[in-house]
Amino acid sequence: MDIDSMKIEEVIENINRLYKKSQEEGLSDQEKELQQKFRQRYIDNVKRNFRGQLEGIEPKKKK
Repeated sequence: MDIDSMKIEEVIENINRLYKKSQEEGLSDQEKELQQKFRQRYIDNVKRNFRGQLEGIEPKKKK
């Protein structure tokens, strides 16, 4: 499974699925590791989007 090439919507679905499973029956060590990878992918995406927004902001000129 190539997490880096997944759409962010798929990443979120997997995060939610693993969270639900963790609450209902627990996760194996492999699933916990996968959950961390999905979460990191999501966080990296948020940071990249936020950085892009900040770079697009131009300061206002004072009159």
